[in-house]
Amino acid sequence: MADHHLQFLEVPRKDPEKLPVEERIVKFREIYAPYDPAAAAQQAGRCLSCGNPFCEWKCPVHNYIPNWLNLIAAGKLFEAAELSHQTNSLPEMCGRICPQDRLCEGACTLNDGLGAVSIGSIEKYITDEALKQGWKPDLSHVRPTGRRVAIVGAGPAGLACADVLARNGVRAVVYDRYPRIGGLLTFGIPPFKLEKEVVEKRREIMEGMGVEFRLNVEVGRDVEFAGLLDDYDAVFLGMGTYGYVKGGFAGEDLPGVHEALPYLVSNIRRELGLDVDGGFVDLRDQQVVVLGGGDTGMDCNRTAIRQGAASVTCTYRRDEANMPGSRRDYKNSREEGVTFLFNRQPVEIVGTDRVQGVKLVETRLGPPDARGRRTPEVVPGTEETIPADAVIVAFGFLPSPPAWFADHGIALQPNGRVRVASAGVARFQTTHPKVFAGGDMVRGSDLVVTAVFEGRQAALGILAHLGLQSE
Repeated sequence: MADHHLQFLEVPRKDPEKLPVEERIVKFREIYAPYDPAAAAQQAGRCLSCGNPFCEWKCPVHNYIPNWLNLIAAGKLFEAAELSHQTNSLPEMCGRICPQDRLCEGACTLNDGLGAVSIGSIEKYITDEALKQGWKPDLSHVRPTGRRVAIVGAGPAGLACADVLARNGVRAVVYDRYPRIGGLLTFGIPPFKLEKEVVEKRREIMEGMGVEFRLNVEVGRDVEFAGLLDDYDAVFLGMGTYGYVKGGFAGEDLPGVHEALPYLVSNIRRELGLDVDGGFVDLRDQQVVVLGGGDTGMDCNRTAIRQGAASVTCTYRRDEANMPGSRRDYKNSREEGVTFLFNRQPVEIVGTDRVQGVKLVETRLGPPDARGRRTPEVVPGTEETIPADAVIVAFGFLPSPPAWFADHGIALQPNGRVRVASAGVARFQTTHPKVFAGGDMVRGSDLVVTAVFEGRQAALGILAHLGLQSE
């Protein structure tokens, strides 16, 4: 028998099979096949079980990655699922949509030429397969505390907070304005990356844990926030960021210019058979230009391709190496027919009655900014206009705090993010002692996994605030 510790030399990294391009661009379904148990065990067995697991430290929730890889290699699926859920409330979703190349797999010791362990695909396999075989979280030891917490927002931060509270005997009631749970997991991330049945299965699991969801309910409109403060022992805010970053150039208000998030939401609602607020944006047969090289830009690229756009061009003001979007999604975008223009900055959207083109200027990378990223500088005399029937602006998201925050003493940072305690027992407590917050509305638009981490940490802060011991 081969030495397990040398398996990484004998077994190459093998990602799950991927649908051929011609099949995947005509449907809004996930493009990766699942591992079977033998493949999952074989790929998990490539782990070196490093003494100082860099993958674990690079993971925002600090998953016990080598431990559950070893369990899968040994065929202990349910044990792996239990361990995975000790650190992550949504492992099957993070396994699908985390940028593992920049996080755990990027830090894997084998990433230096031998092929990192396929951590994300194995994480997805663990929960998918365990649920398929009947696994459920074991809460038999949990004793009700009689405490109740309201959670505003059923996105990743809110779901993670509810998960930890339920495991500690606190009744969590989650309010959300959408008709389904998940927030942008459901309505922002396209189904070719995350099929919505996966989110609905998580709802079923969480309801089995005692979490209650009150959907199609907007706090501040359908129920008053003051009522939540009166009726619950604490409140958690996980409402995300929904404002969009404008380019600040001429032509942004022309017909045919679309904000990224409403565009994605309209398409997903149509796929789900729900009413499309504001109208469905159909880009079939159009020349589409997507402005922005982040994950949202990649989602817009690939959605437009599946809608049957005549062409999709994505522009980004830095070079390919500095593009913030997932390498996996970038590669998939290119495979699916998207054209990329790097070192291009839009200066105007051209048109009279509607969009006709985008005026771009070339850039070169100058010295680093305050965050250490090299600043794009315009190259004079390099303007060009590319034709466009539709333009999608995907420059990122801004906080969108409701007016009622001020009425209840919930203070904001100058940038509009919610102020919370960053240290001490009651982490993520806002300036209202009974109110906690986490996720994008605290840290700014970021990854799903960081929102999960903050929701979990805020739950621990709530438990401490209520004088309860956490498991």
